[in-house]
Amino acid sequence: MGHWYRRLNGNLFEVVAVDEEQSTVELQHFDGTIEGVEFDVWQDIELEPAQAPEDWSGSVDIDWQDLPEPEILLGTRWQNPLRFIDRFE
Repeated sequence: MGHWYRRLNGNLFEVVAVDEEQSTVELQHFDGTIEGVEFDVWQDIELEPAQAPEDWSGSVDIDWQDLPEPEILLGTRWQNPLRFIDRFE
């Protein structure tokens, strides 16, 4: 589990679970789609080991341009929580 693979057609996925009782391997594709594959089918898939993608946004479908500005996330009244440390020295 946690291993990334690439099918020969280029599709990237991660093995997220192995269910021995059901004889299935659970895959999560880069776009977030979950797929269950039976053991006998898993053995026939032509694939190669792959590195985890650096861009994690595929599985959560978030584009960095769609994120709000940091001021909106933090609010205009945000203050550094470490600003009081020098008072205790």
